[in-house]
Amino acid sequence: MSVDPRVDGEERATLFFDMDGTLIDSEVGITTCIAYALQKMDHPVPPQETLLGWIGPSLRTTFAPLFGEPERVEQAVAFYRERFDVEGWREHTIYPDIEAVVRALHARGHRLAVVTAKNEPHARRIVEHLPFGGLFEDVIGSTPDGSRSSKPQLVGEALHRLQLAPERCWMIGDRRMDIEGARHHGLRSVGVLWGFGGEQELTEAGAGQLARDPAQLLALLA
Repeated sequence: MSVDPRVDGEERATLFFDMDGTLIDSEVGITTCIAYALQKMDHPVPPQETLLGWIGPSLRTTFAPLFGEPERVEQAVAFYRERFDVEGWREHTIYPDIEAVVRALHARGHRLAVVTAKNEPHARRIVEHLPFGGLFEDVIGSTPDGSRSSKPQLVGEALHRLQLAPERCWMIGDRRMDIEGARHHGLRSVGVLWGFGGEQELTEAGAGQLARDPAQLLALLA
């Protein structure tokens, strides 16, 4: 039986979920692929703590300060994808309780979409293999050439594709970029504390709400 998305005559908000650090713990896949790319580029691999800070921004944003020349940046991106295409996309775990929460939000009548800086073909492949991936109406990610990669661009693309007004949407993510993308378009936002950003980063970015665990989303989005 279909769920009525209206409560007291008002349509439920649409929820944009970030992927890495929000739906899945992708530390192993991303950091291993970054290290692989750096090794291929004969560049020293920094400590794991540094690599963790690179989860969230687009690859080109991460690699540009290291390699400077656009051609070398593109080569590093190609090396990253070389490993990610084969192994990295599978190297993640689903955060505890997030599946149950996503299912509950969908059952309430919320429209759901994934909005991520990850390359869209990779993001779609991952979402298709999640046990709850079919609940997401669309997956909006970066273009392979990098022409759409910042969170404001990605949120804008999601609003355009789904024909949504910003005031009817929330952005849910673990990094400042997620909050910045939401604020740029006037969306409400929830910063999640089980990912890679942390409370200080999300608060300074202007997160409207903070969730310490997935279950808290149910109350914040009620």
